[in-house]
Amino acid sequence: MPATTQWRPSRTYEFADGDVAYEALGDGPPVVLIHGTPSWSYLWRTVASDLAARHTVYVYDLLGYGTSEKHEHQDVSIAAQTKVLAELLDLWGLEEPCVAGHDFGGTIALRLLLLEGRRFRRLALCDPVAIAPWITPFSRHVQAHLEAFQTVPGHIHRQMIATHIRTAIAREMTDDQLEPYLRPWLGTVGQAAYYRQVAQFDERYTREIEPRYGEVQAPTLLLWGAQDGWLDPQFGQKLARMIPGARLSLIPGAGHFLPEDQPKIVAAEFAAFFTQE
Repeated sequence: MPATTQWRPSRTYEFADGDVAYEALGDGPPVVLIHGTPSWSYLWRTVASDLAARHTVYVYDLLGYGTSEKHEHQDVSIAAQTKVLAELLDLWGLEEPCVAGHDFGGTIALRLLLLEGRRFRRLALCDPVAIAPWITPFSRHVQAHLEAFQTVPGHIHRQMIATHIRTAIAREMTDDQLEPYLRPWLGTVGQAAYYRQVAQFDERYTREIEPRYGEVQAPTLLLWGAQDGWLDPQFGQKLARMIPGARLSLIPGAGHFLPEDQPKIVAAEFAAFFTQE
């Protein structure tokens, strides 16, 4: 699958609450890449393609995100997403892969380790949602006025989420470059899905595992955008102190969407880290 704006996972897993789109690239030791909100596997396109030279890279769209199924009353919470990935790991036959998570993807990985007893050979976290409070002011405002946001005209919705996503990216993005991040959230189905996932943001999913970060045994790499305006790098510094032996690297010229801002640096960091014995 080419690393272009035509990125689209080609395979489907039938999860209980909707179909989940996924892809496997390359050949070699397994690496699983988990995106967060409000992105989709497109965020990993360059990183995945680079890693596929030496690894089998598994990427997927969270339930209710990207090209995965979206429907009314769908449970797209962090708890539900953790169940999805547990089933995918079984589907792929992965018992101890290397795993990388961005944003919510980091939460999902940590919950699998600490609550589900899964084992990872190595764990890389990019600007992870790991320490409360992490819900942004915009998302809190949406939660407080959910019905009003759900019913705004489509063109206003587009402009709001475009503006919001731009604050996660350190470099200037043209409208064409930003479009792939907007596309899954547009139209009747996409707009409803966007506010459905925001409505289900809940900091209890991280608060219940924060006290247990000292139990993480997998070697851990933390990458943080030095210009992250959503999750300040101080969260990374705190998390690095909580996870035994974790190494933190602040990446210049990167905001919260670190794999978008600096994909080559992220891919190089992952490649070096995942090949260590």
